[in-house]
Amino acid sequence: MLKDVKLLNIFDDEQFMGRMVINAEAMCVFEYEADYLVNGRQLSPFHLPLKQGAITARRDPFNGCFGLFSDSLPDGWGNLLIDRFLLSMKIKPNSLSVLDRLSIVGKMGMGVLRYEPDYPLESTSQIRDLNLLASEVSKILSENQYKSGILSELVEMGGSSGGARPKAMLQIDDEPWIVKFKSSFDPENMGEIEYQYSLIAKKCLIDMPETRLLEGRYFGVKRFDRDGKHKIHIHSASGLLYADHRFPSLDYIDLIKATFVLTKNIEEAYKMYRLMIFNILTGNKDDHAKNFSFILKDKEWKLSPAYDLVPSDGYRGNHSTTINGKGQATKIDIMDVAQICNLDVKKAERIFDIVYSNSKSIHISGF
Repeated sequence: MLKDVKLLNIFDDEQFMGRMVINAEAMCVFEYEADYLVNGRQLSPFHLPLKQGAITARRDPFNGCFGLFSDSLPDGWGNLLIDRFLLSMKIKPNSLSVLDRLSIVGKMGMGVLRYEPDYPLESTSQIRDLNLLASEVSKILSENQYKSGILSELVEMGGSSGGARPKAMLQIDDEPWIVKFKSSFDPENMGEIEYQYSLIAKKCLIDMPETRLLEGRYFGVKRFDRDGKHKIHIHSASGLLYADHRFPSLDYIDLIKATFVLTKNIEEAYKMYRLMIFNILTGNKDDHAKNFSFILKDKEWKLSPAYDLVPSDGYRGNHSTTINGKGQATKIDIMDVAQICNLDVKKAERIFDIVYSNSKSIHISGF
């Protein structure tokens, strides 16, 4: 069971990466293992480069944690599950440190990172009934005191996941998938809406994982941080760039330029540009810094497949990531971004036309 973790050992899959403690100022202090400095990978090149000695995190925007490890922590839904479980065990959630919470994630998080000591809140059974899971999710969202006997199962399936919407990590056809359930504010057909958006995104030539509409109601997406038994490193734009995802902190110009700097591949920058256009045309305004990620595979950084593509209100009706400094954009703004980022304007026009023609059925007003 959970303990007061004083020193956290961190692994890049099976390779010991380093260790982390919390200092007297409640800041995380990390030090790479000597062998990892020689044989390891640069998992967060902008803010946690491979170097000797103790490295102290900044206070903001991750409350004294490093962006790389903050990516492993759950968001709204995962935190809700874990906090409910802790309360059921007579443990005050606010008494846990970031090291304690990472130890709960253990080996169950997204990507390659794992943490020891490992104190996962594991269940003793495997539930695959999606209707039952949806019913229990609804109870958790509507009840202050959730007393169901399957809370531990829900924690195991969704406690380490990111994002605000309820979800569960399941095996489907012996492959790892994420299945989403509607939140309290979603329409009844939210699963069908996200599935249709995923199909349209593919028609727009956006790189998408495999998606399914399960039992005609639940949106499922195949995990892209797994390739068989092999784990793939994933790093959000928030964690990579130290951009707070809770309010607007990035512009698409920043994202496109950072994509090119990280990947050293102009085609990856065009992928981000294409995704920007899709989000604008389809009204996906919840395009915050955690809804963009990068993967490190075969020693090459690439933009990850797209995810969380749904219509949303964003930040006060504006896009969470601005477009050339604006919360709402016109085609002129879209083309200005291409010029500022030194993208080929004619190619940018072709990308716009492809996305526009293939997403007409879900265009927002103004386009």
